[in-house]
Amino acid sequence: MRREIEQAVALLAKKDPKSLEEALELLQHTVFSFSMRVCGQREDAEDTMQEVLVKSLPYLPKFESPRALLVWLYRVAKNRCLMSRRRSKFAPKQDLSLDELMPDKLELELLSKEGPPTPESQAIRNQWARRLREAVQKLPPQYRMVLVLRDMEGLSDDEVAEITGLKPGNVRVRLHRARLFVRKDLAQRDSTRGAKQNATGARTKAVAPGQLKRPASCKAMFAELSNYLDERLDDSMCERIEQHLDGCAPCQAFLSSLESTIVQLRQLPAEKPRRSFAAKLYRELSAEYRSQAW
Repeated sequence: MRREIEQAVALLAKKDPKSLEEALELLQHTVFSFSMRVCGQREDAEDTMQEVLVKSLPYLPKFESPRALLVWLYRVAKNRCLMSRRRSKFAPKQDLSLDELMPDKLELELLSKEGPPTPESQAIRNQWARRLREAVQKLPPQYRMVLVLRDMEGLSDDEVAEITGLKPGNVRVRLHRARLFVRKDLAQRDSTRGAKQNATGARTKAVAPGQLKRPASCKAMFAELSNYLDERLDDSMCERIEQHLDGCAPCQAFLSSLESTIVQLRQLPAEKPRRSFAAKLYRELSAEYRSQAW
């Protein structure tokens, strides 16, 4: 659960102007951050923030449970985002196939040689953050929503299930495929850039179709990698995966690249609304809140 929601509920319970100001600022940032990650457009995110917070005003004094407020806010914001978001021309089909998200043999070999990218300078980190946001925006809505709530907003599987109306098992399936999609999109950009750089040098060796097939033993474990990283497997399944990894350097590299993608998603800085817009909205909300609650 986001700590900001717990803080906001505690502040609202004090019922004094200073606490109200702090609570509304926390809620503004929470709703905008989520909306920006889902919508991808600042105007849509600000409109969502305004609509959600205005709609929440009559109910804020009644929320004593941070979890109840969290679920309510995200559910309303989710519905508003899905209605307003402009569809990306790069968006793929609605359902993601696990098989299509898996690397072929050539990519596994390259991964084992190169390893995951490690941003070192501020410029590289900024570029990586932009690419990461763009990759998330390419996800179909039902996958993007789960990824944003779980990995970027830091909610639990149960909270995501309650907000989206999915069963926890379906949350895990969509989360894993969304993570794989983002990892693959980032990897493809790297390989495209590398190919362009290589075009001026020596020609790359042609690869026969048969060489691109994934080993069956590698393919069998891919569906469980997110559960393995999130420590949601029983001991016997963990042992099987670890035994395979011990003898398969390409799969070790793939797991490392997936883990790196998840870490980057969780560390991606939250964006904030424009100060002028946030200040104007705060004045309107605080005046309306006082007239309703006090």
